Amino acid sequence: MMFVIRGEEVLLIHKKRGLGAGKVNGPGGHIEPGEKPMACAIRETREELCIESKNVNYMGELYFHAEDMPRIHAYVYTATDYEGEPTETDEAIPLWTPMAKIPFDKMWQDDQLWLPQVLRGNKIRGWFVFEKENLLDHRLEINPQTTQILDAAYTATTYPAGNWA
Repeated sequence: MMFVIRGEEVLLIHKKRGLGAGKVNGPGGHIEPGEKPMACAIRETREELCIESKNVNYMGELYFHAEDMPRIHAYVYTATDYEGEPTETDEAIPLWTPMAKIPFDKMWQDDQLWLPQVLRGNKIRGWFVFEKENLLDHRLEINPQTTQILDAAYTATTYPAGNWA
């Protein structure tokens, strides 16, 4: 996931299709075979919003589990610059949002726990358990000791499977 920051605003999307359709979030998606997580976040932002993210920073990792959805390991990035004009696509509608007015009521329940930390510049690692769209349990680490180990060492084809729940 990529969160482009411009002053006191963050670029969010209204997701039009796929998992989370109808919700507000940051652009992001599936890692392609052989692709590194940061390259994926940059590509997905380009595909969903027609912009090229610049000055990208790794901010953390999120792990999601729900019986009715696949397990998801998400990487979180911020960008402090971009090229192009955020443009609506068949996947997303761009939403420049004041950081003080993020619409958490239109987002996944976990976002209110970790996104404010990321926007303050803190690195995060979080585990979230859902039943349908209801958050049942979570654990969140702020500024964890190890950061970006997997981003540097693993691609999508070598990512180690494991039980993290």
